[in-house]
Amino acid sequence: MSVIISRLSDISECYDAVLCDLWGCVHDGLRAFPEAVAALQTFRARGGTVLMLTNAPRPCADVARQLEKLGVPRHTWDFIATSGDSARAALLRGVVGERVYFIGEDRDRTFLAPMGLVENAVKIRQVALTEAEGIVCTSPFDAHADPKVNRPDFLYARTRGLKLLCANPDILVDRGDTREWCAGALARLYTEMGGESLYFGKPHPPIYDLARRKLARCGKLVPDTRILAIGDGIHTDIQGGLGEGIDTLFVTGGLARAETATDSRPDPKALGRFLAERQIEPTCSIGFLR
Repeated sequence: MSVIISRLSDISECYDAVLCDLWGCVHDGLRAFPEAVAALQTFRARGGTVLMLTNAPRPCADVARQLEKLGVPRHTWDFIATSGDSARAALLRGVVGERVYFIGEDRDRTFLAPMGLVENAVKIRQVALTEAEGIVCTSPFDAHADPKVNRPDFLYARTRGLKLLCANPDILVDRGDTREWCAGALARLYTEMGGESLYFGKPHPPIYDLARRKLARCGKLVPDTRILAIGDGIHTDIQGGLGEGIDTLFVTGGLARAETATDSRPDPKALGRFLAERQIEPTCSIGFLR
């Protein structure tokens, strides 16, 4: 059974670095969570390294600016690694071709722009689906619409054998009190229809490779036994951490708040049922990051 703790400081001495999810743990898309910010700042003050590990489909610089706007001070974290950076590097290496059909919000079209760190990058052109060699999905066109509205386009794409690059494997996210669909929901649908979806964020290995490279920049190699993955996504943050062989801290007051009956703390019986149904066992669980 996952051990329920009250504060990050209860276990922080066991770790030299944390890979901390953002949405649902540090903010809700509208504002920062002060207790979570304070917990991470305390961890850093004790000598720990904080790497924000997010499935955001945007470059780390864009995420840093968003954090500042939401009220997360710069001294809360050391590094940021995003699904967007990991997926974008693969895109510019040509994994879905050069002519791509783009699914996402207008603000995320920068995902298709050149990236200086990629050698021999291909030149990406946004085209209509009928002309595309592949699909890039950073988010739904409408985050509140049922992903099934994409079935006609996906059926056409599947018959042509187009691959779909998913820049954000998350299925759902809560913006304040409103639940929204993410790119992962569309990629899941495409896969269920027989198409091929490519993932680069949590729980898949590429983003953890990126995270380890960034951790190495602090001048020391942090062994996996001294890394803690923190998140509210049981199938992304927690499953991903377990797959990498690192300890995990499940924040139950995020996406699973209702299922785990989380008020200040999760209800032990509800949490036990939730984890047993999914056959996933985090190292520890906490109601909210603090």
